[in-house]
Amino acid sequence: MRNDKHLAIELRKQGKSYNEISKEFGIPKSTLSDWLSDIQWSQKVKKELTRKANYIAKKRLRLICKARREYWEKWREEFRKEAYKEFPLLFKNPLFITGINLYWAEGDSKLKNGRVELVNTDPRMIALFVKFLRKIARVPDDKIFAWLTIYPDLSENRCRSFWSRNIGLAPKSFHKTQVIYGKHPSKKVEYGMCAVQVNSRGLKEKIFTWIDLFCHKLL
Repeated sequence: MRNDKHLAIELRKQGKSYNEISKEFGIPKSTLSDWLSDIQWSQKVKKELTRKANYIAKKRLRLICKARREYWEKWREEFRKEAYKEFPLLFKNPLFITGINLYWAEGDSKLKNGRVELVNTDPRMIALFVKFLRKIARVPDDKIFAWLTIYPDLSENRCRSFWSRNIGLAPKSFHKTQVIYGKHPSKKVEYGMCAVQVNSRGLKEKIFTWIDLFCHKLL
């Protein structure tokens, strides 16, 4: 028996992996496989090494996930702290009060999706919320977008022109229009329904915090 094979077998019996043995003696892993793969006790060593590796990998993954959760929670907390600081300065601003109440009543209520979204058929309501996003939340225009929901008998171009003109968003800010097809595709509203959206978990944290503070202030 080759001396290095004997040494490889001894290390394998000690529970060493092919990688460890290969580094120790410079033996190719393909050679080690020829020597050891068919030996029953070597297969048991392999299973035990795989079990340990999986355990370590799962433990490491849990630590990574925990670290990520802590990082993002700290990140979200910064927005909540900012909202607390800004609230006393904004509380008497009519646009601020209007914006958070509109969102409280009509806005998307799922915090985790990070989508600040308001949908309505009244252009005045949407226009006020767009103004709130610009003036209070300081969202740049290129981060605010909209889309329409209309019935088949409505003209998409006419509806888009109407909403663009009345809520103060450029036509390029509008995404693809959704058309509702049903058994009775009749004109329900003259210009359809408009949704305004900003993708920002941070802003949503602030709006939810403002709503809580506003409610607490009045109660």
